[in-house]
Amino acid sequence: MIHFACRTDVPPAEIPFGISNGGHVRFGILGPVDVENDLGEKVTPQALKIRSLLAVFCMHAGHVVSPARLISALWGGTPPRTASTALQVYVSKLRGQFTQAGASPDLITTTSSGYLMRLDEHTLDLTLFESNVVKIQQAIDADRTQDAARLLSESLTLWRGTALADVRTTPALDGYAQQLDERRNALHEQRLTLELRLGRHTDLIGELYGLTQEHPMWETIHACLMIALYRSGRIPECLAAYQHIRQTLHDELGMEPCNRLRNLHRAILAREPWLDDHSRLLSAAYAS
Repeated sequence: MIHFACRTDVPPAEIPFGISNGGHVRFGILGPVDVENDLGEKVTPQALKIRSLLAVFCMHAGHVVSPARLISALWGGTPPRTASTALQVYVSKLRGQFTQAGASPDLITTTSSGYLMRLDEHTLDLTLFESNVVKIQQAIDADRTQDAARLLSESLTLWRGTALADVRTTPALDGYAQQLDERRNALHEQRLTLELRLGRHTDLIGELYGLTQEHPMWETIHACLMIALYRSGRIPECLAAYQHIRQTLHDELGMEPCNRLRNLHRAILAREPWLDDHSRLLSAAYAS
């Protein structure tokens, strides 16, 4: 989410909607594009092209973005002849909205090679997410499993849905969004793995059922569900979960589950001891 610094030269009684006394603005792209001030008021641009432009700037915050890249992101491979002029108009309108929200129009500056968005004191959910990812890896490297699991949970709460959900209108924007969604998926897997390692299998079952409904062919999530059910003594449901993913893959793709998932199924049928060893987690199931 984005934080805009508010103007201090406006008397309190004259501060319009969308401006808070002091403070900054929060920008969000981990979900629909979202802009919010310290009062919790939404100041998100309404026009699709303006929101899309803001999304690209947020993706490249702190880096210069060329006009060509912006045009490609906004119009795809068939931009209109007036794209360069339209881009300048959109940037101007976005700056105007920043000013109305209490931020300096210099939040986006023009350089010799393009445009630069500086967050400075403002907040972007993607930046918070990336900062947490570094902390998570540090905790894992130090074998601080509980801290890592907590940080993973906090990181995932930054998400409000699929990335850039309301502006995935061109290949470039959809590509940005897919990159972000893949990072979210990787953290989901990492968190579930750590939660299982901490023996929280029973608490995870409801969440895992929800994730398998949302992602019916995500084999790792089904593997986590199978292990959580097995460790909770719910063997019939565990085996049913395997049959469900197997049938789904067969019906949708005409293929069998991967070797790792089949290995897990065989281990469950044999009640192999490692399944109850939290420290080993999915390693045995995922051996080739």
